[in-house]
Amino acid sequence: MRIIQSTLLAMLSVGLLMQAAAGKLPNIVYIICDDLGYGEIQALNPDRSKVPTPHVDKLASQGMVFTDAHSGSSVCTPTRYGVLTGRYAWRTSLQNGVRHHNGEPLIASDRLTVPALLKRAGYDTAALGKWHLVFSFVDENGEKVKGQGNKWNGGIPAGSRVQDGPTTRGFDSYFGFHHSAIIETTIENDRVVDDTPMDQVLGKLGDRAAKYIGEKAKSENPFFLYLALNSPHTPIAPSKGWIGKSGMGDYCDFLMETDHTVGQVLQALEESGVADNTLVVFTSDNGCSAKPANAADLIEKYGHYPSAHLRGYKSDGWEGGHRVPFIVRWPGKVKAGSTNPETICHTALLATCAELTGQTLADNEGEDSLSILPALLGTNDQPVYDAFIHHTIRGMFSIRQGRWKLCVHSGSGGWSAPQDRDARKQELPEYQLYDMEQDLGETSNLADQYPEKVEQLLALLKKQVADGRSTPGAPQKNDAEIDLFKKGQ
Repeated sequence: MRIIQSTLLAMLSVGLLMQAAAGKLPNIVYIICDDLGYGEIQALNPDRSKVPTPHVDKLASQGMVFTDAHSGSSVCTPTRYGVLTGRYAWRTSLQNGVRHHNGEPLIASDRLTVPALLKRAGYDTAALGKWHLVFSFVDENGEKVKGQGNKWNGGIPAGSRVQDGPTTRGFDSYFGFHHSAIIETTIENDRVVDDTPMDQVLGKLGDRAAKYIGEKAKSENPFFLYLALNSPHTPIAPSKGWIGKSGMGDYCDFLMETDHTVGQVLQALEESGVADNTLVVFTSDNGCSAKPANAADLIEKYGHYPSAHLRGYKSDGWEGGHRVPFIVRWPGKVKAGSTNPETICHTALLATCAELTGQTLADNEGEDSLSILPALLGTNDQPVYDAFIHHTIRGMFSIRQGRWKLCVHSGSGGWSAPQDRDARKQELPEYQLYDMEQDLGETSNLADQYPEKVEQLLALLKKQVADGRSTPGAPQKNDAEIDLFKKGQ
């Protein structure tokens, strides 16, 4: 079992336990956007974000902005696994890419999740929006339903049952869709209920979130709302009232509607009288997806930089792939209008919720999760994360420790040029080493100048992979054999 070593943190935990006993634990609303780049939010990129985001900007002014926050992966499925389990997804059978429906669920039935942990502390739990962690559609005989729909409509008949869905992984209720390719196939709890036109999905999620908050505000139990928005991922489908709002095309219209939906949630918290006792997290699953966003045109025509000052986009091992917006508001606890440069990772949620509710994680729970509660409250005197690992769509690894970042690939690791096969043909170096304090844009590869640093970081990466964990505790087994180098890709 993990032990909290700091006396200060022990005192803090006692205080939180007293809060729990008094029924004062905060509600938690976790808003995760889909493919929202670090540079899309004006509060984070004031000079080069040209899309108004007033509601997220206001949230930033009321809370803490982490400027060095990262997803565990530069694509969707693995990031969501890490958020909900506190474990890197590459420790599972998912070694690259993403997963779709009608397969083996990525979260094992005996794996502790954030909602399951919070239910132990008396929370009501709900998930809204994109799941993308694999469940199956089955008919009344338990046979899988394949569907006959088009790209955005899975053609799954209403009434089909969802097997191994969110309500079997810790959530009391669920409303949403599996992944964006079948976004119109709408699920409520464990049943397909109807089809939702793609341009109405975001609005429905906002309405459902506001309704849930209003209902749960009347309950004595705290609540956890996991709101996984569909935007601004494809299909880029702003609703009728938002088309043309930005003057910069459908993608930027969709960004504005996304900000509006966040505002809808924040307004519901205020109107329900629970805003002061609600911890709100706003983030994204990875960086901007360059092609559907037409990122090059946005930069050239409008001066809008979706990745801000960072190199790369969704899918890549470079910062633009996995450095994400991360804003936390908790009135009276988290300092309003503050900025925190500490390096953190999405996998922190499980351990943070455990500390918040006075629980201890077992060695086989949240193997890559560390609590950022001390960073939120300003009580830590050293960084929470000593090091953490990134993973790309092609399964390429990188590791960050302090100022140093080592990419174990020659190219982007993803879709951006040069892709790794091309990089090897160009005889680019096998490793990329960057000083993140001096070269945030990752323009100067220092691997040849600091070979000892390359070896040190590579050894640390190998150890954290082999140990089955990156946190203190007994070594654990990974679910699959892991190829660190993937030179055939």
